[in-house]
Parts: sequence; C-alpha cells; structure tokens
Amino acid sequence: MELHQLRCFLAAAEQLHFGRAAQQLQMLPSALGRQIRLLEDDLGTQLFARTTRAVSLTEDGATLLRDARAILARVEAAENNLRNRSRAGVTRRLRVGAIDSAAAGLLPPLLRDFCAKHPEIAVQLREDKTVRLLPKILTGALDLAFVRPPERPDKRLEFRDLLQETAIVAFPQRHALAGKKSITLADIAEEAMLVPDRRSRPHSHDLTINLFEQAGLTPRVVQVADEKQTIVNLVATRLGVAIVPRWTARMAVPGVRFVPLRLKQKGPVGRLPLAAAWLRGSRDPARDAMLAVLAARLRSYARGA
Repeated sequence: MELHQLRCFLAAAEQLHFGRAAQQLQMLPSALGRQIRLLEDDLGTQLFARTTRAVSLTEDGATLLRDARAILARVEAAENNLRNRSRAGVTRRLRVGAIDSAAAGLLPPLLRDFCAKHPEIAVQLREDKTVRLLPKILTGALDLAFVRPPERPDKRLEFRDLLQETAIVAFPQRHALAGKKSITLADIAEEAMLVPDRRSRPHSHDLTINLFEQAGLTPRVVQVADEKQTIVNLVATRLGVAIVPRWTARMAVPGVRFVPLRLKQKGPVGRLPLAAAWLRGSRDPARDAMLAVLAARLRSYARGA
C-alpha cells in the first residue's frame, strides 16, 4: 500500500466521483482507476461499489477512509514538522482555516499580534464553514482552524474553547424597530425570520430556534439561506429580519440596521461558541506559537465578541 494510492483513494472516497477526483489530483480518470484497482488488489478487498450511475463505498472502503485520513494527516504533519525546522532565513508556513465569524472578528487582531511577534512565519488563510474545515485538518491541508465546536467532536482532533459571540438583530433600515437602542424577542415574535441552513451552519441556525424556544415563542421562518452575507442582503430587501453574530454588523450593507438583543436570562443560549481545532497528538511549533499568542491576548480579543 503506497501513499500515492492512499491519496487517490481518499480523493475518490470524498468525491464519490472518479472524474472529479481525478481532476482534483490533476491526473487522468483511467490512471486514478488503475491506482484504486492496485490498492484493492493489494488489500484483497473491494473498496468501492460501482454502477453506471453512482459510486459508493463498501464497508471495507468506509473503514479504510477513516484510517487513510489519519495516516495521511500524520504523514503531512511529519513533513510539516521537518519543514518548520527550517534553516535560518527560510520562512516557515502556518495554514489557518476560519469560519466567516472568526475571519471578521478574531483573526485581524490575532494576526496583527502574531505577525509582530513571529515575522518569520508566513500565515496562509482559508475561509470556509466548520463542516469543510475540520476534514482539512485530518487530511493535513490545514494546521489550525477556528470553528464552531461540533456536537460530536472527532476524537482525532483537539479543541480549545475560546469565546462566546453575542447575538444581535438585523433589521431593514426603515423598519419600525431599527431605531431602537435594544429589543427583546417578544418585539420580533411576529416578524418574518431569515435563518441559516442547519446542515451547513447548525450553531447559527439553532441560535434563532433556541432563543425563541427559551422565550416560549415559535419563530416565523420565511427563508433559509446558506451564507450570512446573503441573509443580510435579504434583510436589506425587506424580506425579513435575522438574528446574527455581532461581528456581522461590520458588513457594510446599505439598508440594514443592527440592534442589540436584550435577553431576560443570561447564558449560552443567546451566544455562539468559537473554538480552535488542530490534529490531536501532532507537533507543530508554528501552530503552537499562534496558540500561545492567542492565549495571552484572548481576554482582549473577547471584548468585542
């Protein structure tokens, strides 16, 4: 079993489409298929169930997928550790992923402080959703990610809770409540609500639902959207209002006003958690250097959350 074969298998298993997987690996589909067959012959088992219309993993394939991610992540971590022990004058690299909230709120001051203390480390950023960032840590494509902590954390990942983000309400600019200093859930009980899709943004979706449930109310959801930028733009068109993290107020969207949400009870229901995640058991001096800066300055970063 060769690493190249494992990488081919991983791409095919994640895409479940040999053409797209071959394109991702910049190779011909026939060459990818040959590597998969060699791997199946070497292991003495069928990894994929193929029909003319679909490709799916067999039970052995699903088992190998979990192991392949861990193996390749370890290999990538070992390679990165060696690269990070670079000779003087060679810039080290730290690949960081972040959800939109962290990219807009936490990362600007963190990167300012980190780059000032460690100018020898080049930071590469990737912004995406939690569900897409965490697998990239397992495959070795990211060294560190700032995400919403999942309900069922993968035991191969290490998580560190960082801060809780405050919820506010986005209103169309001419809405009757847009000029208020603060509002309650009762004030928006009859409003048309815009919420994120739960499959891709479970924490942000549940924020609205749980807040209403805690107040004994039921939200009148009229539209589900994937991106917060889309939701805020829909608010501007007067389609409805939305409960969003406070960092969203930094979006310069004409026709939208953001009003603080006043809750009767304090607690985690009205806030969104942010955590740092990395590969458990891995060693990475550049990543640890960023975590050290984060730990030292976290209280100051959390003030604006």
